[in-house]
Amino acid sequence: MKAIFLPLFLLTYFLSANQTFEPSETCKKCHPAIYKEFQSTQHSKASIFDDEIHAAVWKKHPKNRELQSYTCAKCHTPAASNIDELVKINNGVVPDVNSSTQREGISCAYCHRIESIKHDRMMNINVISKEEKSYFGSLQKHIKSPFHKIKTNSAHFNNGNACIGCHSHKKNKFDMNVCSTNVNNELEKANCVSCHMPKVEGSISTLHETKEHTFHGFPGTHSHQDMLSKYAALSLQENDNGFDLLIENKSSHALSLHPMRVMQIRVKVTRAGKIVELERKNLAKIIGADGKPTPPWLAKEVVKDTAIKGNEKRILSYGYTLEKDDKVDVTIGYYLVNPKMLKGLGLKKSKVATKFNIFKTKSFEIKK
Repeated sequence: MKAIFLPLFLLTYFLSANQTFEPSETCKKCHPAIYKEFQSTQHSKASIFDDEIHAAVWKKHPKNRELQSYTCAKCHTPAASNIDELVKINNGVVPDVNSSTQREGISCAYCHRIESIKHDRMMNINVISKEEKSYFGSLQKHIKSPFHKIKTNSAHFNNGNACIGCHSHKKNKFDMNVCSTNVNNELEKANCVSCHMPKVEGSISTLHETKEHTFHGFPGTHSHQDMLSKYAALSLQENDNGFDLLIENKSSHALSLHPMRVMQIRVKVTRAGKIVELERKNLAKIIGADGKPTPPWLAKEVVKDTAIKGNEKRILSYGYTLEKDDKVDVTIGYYLVNPKMLKGLGLKKSKVATKFNIFKTKSFEIKK
């Protein structure tokens, strides 16, 4: 395995070492709407000091406990001024709460300086432009900025897939793909931006008035999930044994991607003023070894996978006979952390980790 990891480490080092990025706060003056959206996202809170779930996992990770290496920095704090030291092993350099560049998370300047993406077996790598005030974008009709250059010749920005440097796949030392947006790496045929960065009202800049701009709130499991609910369609069909609930995933990837997540379907029936809650159904991808769940760094196999795949139509059956005038309320929601993992991660008292997040709701009136 050493022969695999060394070239990847060296490549990462040469592509990201000694880079300096403009603080996101600087962007606020000319792009106030976009900056406000960005501040609401997990991208701005990606470090272990601002993401308690990430911090809990890192606390248990052997690269932290045994090697003193914060390799997660490549995606969680890529704008850190000392990123090359952070990802090295056994040099005593660990994340610093007082480092402003580490607290930047995935900064504005970092993303907009992604020149290309190096596809690699273990994980993809962002190749960053060395021009510090030259930013890539997709708006072809733009003004000349007094602060930075604007480039519109990036294939990844123009095809909407500038995200796959971090959001494509991640393998562990056992060659196990522990977290993947698309297992077959076919994202070039899809588009991240159309769903996760839709057009919304408001000007792109104070210097260039436009009716709309690309949303930088990045709808996902942490925030703005309501903007994604339209990609899950719900319908109900009665049968001799009760009824079926059909969930259609209209997106190109699974509804639940991260191995820590659990999606839960809740159904309740209201009849003559009385509420009956039916069995809750959990949908998740569980990874582990020897048939048992493990942390990602120990996983060797997929133990169980009930997550709804991209473009899949999933039928969930309920053995409950419906009657005329019944009202059926369906809720699709999720936990950021599988409740079974809370104790091991020390997150039982975490409001964020224990919260049931609502993704989509729909009611059905039974008329016979």
